[in-house]
Amino acid sequence: MLGERQLWALVDARANATPDALLAVDEHDRVLTFGELRTRAERVAAALAARGVNDTVTVAWQLPTSIEAIVLVAALARLGATQVPMLPLYREKETTFILGQTAPCLYLARREWRGYAYVERARAIIDSLGIACDTLALDDRLPDADPAALPPPPVHDQGDPVRWVFFTSGTTADPKGALHTDASIAAGAAAVAEAYAMTEHDRYPIVFPFTHIGGIGMLFIQLLTGCGAVAVEQFVADRTPALLARHGITIAAGGTPLALVYLQQQRLHPEQPLFPGLRAVMTGAAPKPHALHDELRHEMGGSGALSCYGLTEAPFLTVSDVGDSNDTRARTEGRPIAGATLRIVDTDGRVCPPGVPGEIQATGPQICRGYLDSSRNGEAFDGEWFRTGDLGVLDDDGYLVITGRLKDIIIRKGENIAAKEIEDILHEFPGIADVAVVGLPDALLGERCCAVVVARIGAEPFGLADVEAFCRARGIAVQKTPEQLEIVVELPRNASGKVLKYQLVERYSLPLAV
Repeated sequence: MLGERQLWALVDARANATPDALLAVDEHDRVLTFGELRTRAERVAAALAARGVNDTVTVAWQLPTSIEAIVLVAALARLGATQVPMLPLYREKETTFILGQTAPCLYLARREWRGYAYVERARAIIDSLGIACDTLALDDRLPDADPAALPPPPVHDQGDPVRWVFFTSGTTADPKGALHTDASIAAGAAAVAEAYAMTEHDRYPIVFPFTHIGGIGMLFIQLLTGCGAVAVEQFVADRTPALLARHGITIAAGGTPLALVYLQQQRLHPEQPLFPGLRAVMTGAAPKPHALHDELRHEMGGSGALSCYGLTEAPFLTVSDVGDSNDTRARTEGRPIAGATLRIVDTDGRVCPPGVPGEIQATGPQICRGYLDSSRNGEAFDGEWFRTGDLGVLDDDGYLVITGRLKDIIIRKGENIAAKEIEDILHEFPGIADVAVVGLPDALLGERCCAVVVARIGAEPFGLADVEAFCRARGIAVQKTPEQLEIVVELPRNASGKVLKYQLVERYSLPLAV
């Protein structure tokens, strides 16, 4: 593994070490090697430098997962610009908020993608905000110029500067801009690569937005280890897995939501491995059902689930290790990595002993430098400790078990019910492929427990009575048994893979009787 931690230094070092090795291949079979990344990035950097981009400015970009996005990231790193990667699903509301907060000198996007006119809409937003920001449409290719006149890469002799603003894909409120350095991303990335025993022989899919911090973090892993990726603009359940298999996927990344999709696709053809060279499936981004590890291991081959827990503000906090036992990999999200320290805190602010649940708080080199809007820091930090908003337990060996979200509690007749507890049980129901449990307003109960589920392909029809009987057989308290069942084709998720539960509450709530 390379020892560099600054992004451009890593691009340069990897190009020297393995110039002809595969960095990425896309769905059109276009190939980018590590050597080509450096060469193309320097040419793009030269063209952007001519537009005034340097290490004193901020640049926002909004591209789907693609080879062009990877090259652009490296080019901006070559110039030392502060980057604002924006999720492609963001529209006028989010774009207005982000551009207004960051005031970039340049916004880059495709002129149009999937029916949305990015540059035209952004131009109108920029004019309405009155900020000095140019726009550049990346239709056919990235800008290109002779790199001979490029100045040397910026030297970081005054510490580790902020080089990234990642906006949280919030489910209800305005997103928050988390400030990161190259080193804060590289710290966790290096530890993940070590825990997963990743080498130049590994291949993994980028089937989630590359603009998410997980996409940039995985680029660091590639540069550190020399492993290759398959870049996919849009994941299609019945087509994309075949593409990934053709390119020899060994780590099936994408988080828990896509792990469930991979499993669904494997069950369509159980006699033939979906990914013949599979080593493991990377889970994360959303809670992992306890049964998932064994299902992946037995049905897809490989060693099962390798968990990764983190947030936009604190990527790669804990991971599973390839040497962990099956029991540990099934029930936990691994142990803290890269110098991270976790503590569990109760509602009174007291640190809980092992085995006692509470809010997960973290400190370590992978924690962001706070928010762009510093007024948001007070609610998110307790001194050096970052409040994750997640609930969990640390066991005697330091492994983390996620038990839910602080705000994901159903209050039925004054009694708190953790949605994740019910979700874990329903994931074991034979006909259910995915599930989200929400609390719906109820005039009598306060909130009632509603299970919104995706049925497994080919499953026998089932209804609420079947779910109730299953829960009784599992010994769930009566008050925790779902009182409403909704069967959907898919659950609404944000770009990070988290279920948008507020949408489910809005969809299935009935007006309360007056």
